[in-house]
Amino acid sequence: MKRILDCRASDFLTFNRSDLIGSIRKAEGRTVLAEVIPTVQPLYPEVTNAELARAFGADMILLNMLDVFHPYIKGLESHALFGNVPGETMSDNPIMELKRLVGLPIGVNLEPVDFSEKSEDMYDVKQGRLATREAFARASELGIDFICLTGNPNTGVTNEAIEQAIINARQEFAGVIIAGKMHQAGVGRVLDQEAYVRFAEAGADIILIPAPGTVPGVREDEFYEVTREIQALNKLVVAAIGTSQEGSDEATIRDIALSSKRGGTDIFHIGDAGLSGIATPENIQALSIAIRGRRHTYIRMAASVNR
Repeated sequence: MKRILDCRASDFLTFNRSDLIGSIRKAEGRTVLAEVIPTVQPLYPEVTNAELARAFGADMILLNMLDVFHPYIKGLESHALFGNVPGETMSDNPIMELKRLVGLPIGVNLEPVDFSEKSEDMYDVKQGRLATREAFARASELGIDFICLTGNPNTGVTNEAIEQAIINARQEFAGVIIAGKMHQAGVGRVLDQEAYVRFAEAGADIILIPAPGTVPGVREDEFYEVTREIQALNKLVVAAIGTSQEGSDEATIRDIALSSKRGGTDIFHIGDAGLSGIATPENIQALSIAIRGRRHTYIRMAASVNR
């Protein structure tokens, strides 16, 4: 892809929405989005999971389970909370510190829980992880580049709630908005063409849909048709591996990646449930090599954030 790392890491303390979308378009289906959980013990305590994902070929980092009102990233030397320490510097904001280290756009999952659908067996979601106007504004203050409106398993997120969250987010957040479900999340259909059109009309920049072979019944031909309809609306598509297959073998990852590429996706997402809050690192690399070859993958892996 036209490397997002072409700028110095310091240039990413702020990030332009149109630049990010433009870079993804120019990549022509060669963008890897790695999801990590920043609040658990990293796979190796000397580095964050985000740094590890970048080292194995990720172009964008998506933080799951992050409380935007109390941001904490294990593996960083500084854990001071942005806004709570008099005289703090930029490094006191863990998001900005992470961006300085990885030199990549950083996003966060926020969950549009439909409380009318909540049941006793569904999980409670912390206020700082809910898709509210206050959380969108806080994400902007933290320097988040993109928001993903989606649902973790059994949280009661519905497509109707996602649609309303997009409308609210567009009023509070200037960055890129991704919207969609990787799996059922406890309620409703997963692959829903009508909902994707509504997401696009509400203001989402990128529509997230499950990659072929991840959710039962999501086939490549149907994925292709849905992708074509979304792209006809001038929106991007991200194919998600969010069903713990990020911890499967490399052959499975390559198969899903190539199926998604034949289906026309713009971005390839790989989830966080492989090891300790991160996909198996070799699977991130296998995904990258499958969609863009060793040349682009090795350059991404080797390039300093200061180049």
